[in-house]
Amino acid sequence: MPEELAYPKPPAQVEPYIEALGLEDTLRFLDAFGGVEAYIANQPSARSRVVQLVGLPKAKMLAENGSRLQRRVPLAKEWRAAVYHSQGLPTVEIALKLGVTDVSVRRWLKKPGVRRKPEPNQLPLFPGV
Repeated sequence: MPEELAYPKPPAQVEPYIEALGLEDTLRFLDAFGGVEAYIANQPSARSRVVQLVGLPKAKMLAENGSRLQRRVPLAKEWRAAVYHSQGLPTVEIALKLGVTDVSVRRWLKKPGVRRKPEPNQLPLFPGV
């Protein structure tokens, strides 16, 4: 039986970033470069913004996955919202991080397949079950 992820499964365009950078650095990378064309050199230098963000070893791993990367770095806002939610961030904070409304975040989190954490202030409907 495959190991269950502690976070929502990434979309296909994000998987190469996860493989090279891991979850936290992928989130930082998408925050920094999402929506733009980011040049990832085959031999990254220390002056590179990518190297400054994730470090030289991870920048090299990202360059090795270059053939699997889209030209434009994905925004993946719905997936990022689900990941931040799985980490326990409140809806308002997720909205601020992603530059969207709290209404958008709530709509994304209501979609089928998104595991929702129970609200801490919500009383259980069936206690003891």
